[in-house]
Amino acid sequence: MIFNWLRTLQLGVKSLLLHPLRSLLTVLGIFIGVASVIWLLAIGEGISQEAQRQIEGLGANNIIVRTVKLPSEVTASMRGTVPHGITRDDFERISETVPTITRALPIRELRQNFGYAGRKLDGRLVGCTPEYAEVTQLKVARGRFLSDSDVSKKHNYCVLAHGTAETLFPFENPIGRSIHVEEAYYVVVGVMAKRSPTSGIGGSLAGQDFDRDVYIPISTLWSRIGDFIITRRSGSFQGEIVELSQVTFRIDDVKHVMETATLIEDLMQRHHPNGDFGVTVPLELLEQARTTRLMFIFFMGLIAAISLLVGGIGIMNIMLATVTERTREIGIRRALGAKRRDIIRQFLIETISLSIVGGLTGVLGGLTCRTIIDWLRQLATSAFPQVIDQLPDVIKTVHPIIVPESIPLAFGISVTIGVVFGLYPAIRAAQMDPIEALRHE
Repeated sequence: MIFNWLRTLQLGVKSLLLHPLRSLLTVLGIFIGVASVIWLLAIGEGISQEAQRQIEGLGANNIIVRTVKLPSEVTASMRGTVPHGITRDDFERISETVPTITRALPIRELRQNFGYAGRKLDGRLVGCTPEYAEVTQLKVARGRFLSDSDVSKKHNYCVLAHGTAETLFPFENPIGRSIHVEEAYYVVVGVMAKRSPTSGIGGSLAGQDFDRDVYIPISTLWSRIGDFIITRRSGSFQGEIVELSQVTFRIDDVKHVMETATLIEDLMQRHHPNGDFGVTVPLELLEQARTTRLMFIFFMGLIAAISLLVGGIGIMNIMLATVTERTREIGIRRALGAKRRDIIRQFLIETISLSIVGGLTGVLGGLTCRTIIDWLRQLATSAFPQVIDQLPDVIKTVHPIIVPESIPLAFGISVTIGVVFGLYPAIRAAQMDPIEALRHE
């Protein structure tokens, strides 16, 4: 029995080698299908993992309340200053009345001009507390970050982001130097390491670029700059009063996050009926991202499976042509005593051999996904730098992640396709009348 199978395998391989180009093109179809399954799932997994990483960076037990700018039609009907957003009263009210909150981080952000020794930079001034670095995953490169003493004593200290330090101090150590923010001066006590920007997550949380920041104690910002800011619009000036840009609340247990978020939203809605705030719950976003990941992988796999289906149709087409070409050979074998199952076995082995070779080479091609994509990205960056700069950061930085299950899945599908699509030509060959086959020219 084993000898018969080995003999059939030998004959099948020999038959395939008689038409190397035809066999190669058939294997190529399976190769593309298998590799595309692995590639598409790897790209989808990489994008999904990056999105989940950014959401997890916000903290699963955090709730973020952010000031939302009022619509222009609302502010147009108001005269003078327009107070909106989170207030210090909101901050104290929520912190004191919600028992599940263990820590609250207030943040105030505004655009300012920074300067030192004739060098200028337009960036973001962030008033915060020492916990800000931990929550936003900032690392200190030189000096130190802000301390509780800086906040309580309203020190005139600042910490520079990586890009800010490089622009204002390209050739010297900024620690101990004083930069001016508009008309005020602040002593630099630290410089942060480079931090990648985050993409926008949710409707109420925009993406953040930490490269052009200056961090000062929030108490210093309140006392020196205040809440009143002036914005220019179409040649006119409009004043706005914003006390807090964002507050991040740390909850004692993940199980209490959703109910606490509902409570915070209700408290804010009572004092802000105009909706000038947004509540973002990273835990909820994370669950949505995981659900989206499964859907994304399913549809990417479905698209890739179509490529395998096309490869299977190619196998059937080639084998049907092969059966027609070898009609006289089939008649001779039947006349010499070969049974129908022997003919079926011969043609099935040929199709399965093509599928296995295509599947194995496809798996090897799929494993090169990250290397090839990184190479293509570098090539595109050197050839079209301006176009690449305009692309979203996720395209420029994300790396494919091979899904382990995709390898046996793709290979198994390729072999199955070889059996399924090779079965009909094999049965058709076996059902030929031996006399009619011998008469075939």
